[in-house]
Amino acid sequence: MSDFETLSLEHDNGISTVTFRRPDKLNAINGQVLTELHEAAEQLAERDGLQTVLLEGQGRAFIAGADIGAMAEMSPEEGEALCKKGHETMDAIEAIPAPVIAAVDGFALGGGLEVAVACDLIYASGRASFGVPEVTLGIIPGFGGTQRLARVVGWQRARELVLTGDNIDAEQADAIGLTCDVFEVDVFEKRVRDVADTIASRAPLAIRAAKRVMRDGRDLPLDEGLEREREAFGDLFDTEDRVEGMEAFEARRDPDFEGR
Repeated sequence: MSDFETLSLEHDNGISTVTFRRPDKLNAINGQVLTELHEAAEQLAERDGLQTVLLEGQGRAFIAGADIGAMAEMSPEEGEALCKKGHETMDAIEAIPAPVIAAVDGFALGGGLEVAVACDLIYASGRASFGVPEVTLGIIPGFGGTQRLARVVGWQRARELVLTGDNIDAEQADAIGLTCDVFEVDVFEKRVRDVADTIASRAPLAIRAAKRVMRDGRDLPLDEGLEREREAFGDLFDTEDRVEGMEAFEARRDPDFEGR
């Protein structure tokens, strides 16, 4: 476990787990949380053998927004600096080469939803709640919510969430494509871990290439995205994992991938 105050970082057989640990504040984000989350993301980006990352919250929330008390007395310059720090932290999450899963059990509001949409996959428990209520406070989402959310659920739904400031439950989030799936509370942790284990069992170089190509291609014209796909597809034929995967398929056995 790494030496952080507001979160923990643990590693287990290629799966790393980041747990937000401010349950008395519903894991609300402040400057220290952003600093530590950014540092954790940078550590993960450099970690050898990393195959999957899980982000979760301790207690009744994933992250229930930003720490409003810490923001209340900020000047415009301080507000913009906080926004910049938030952007840099979400960018660092996106830049982790391995897939990142947001395990949302409870509130994912404001900055919490913005952390979730910076991840690759979002899974929710039946008691999860999502929203970007910043307009009810006289501000707008400032950690990427006006941009990344639309790239997940589409501009119409994103506008509705941002402009109303309303919360939606797990069933509604699933219906608009915000989540991959919703699991019952009593099996939530196991089901999300099963997804992480499944990803971790696949060819690591292929998983990283798929994430990179899909992330980069999201904002590219189709022809440029397809070019990235072609290059990555060809490169993977020069890996030991590709040989192992195809030999295992022909031999009707499980592959033993080594990330080479």
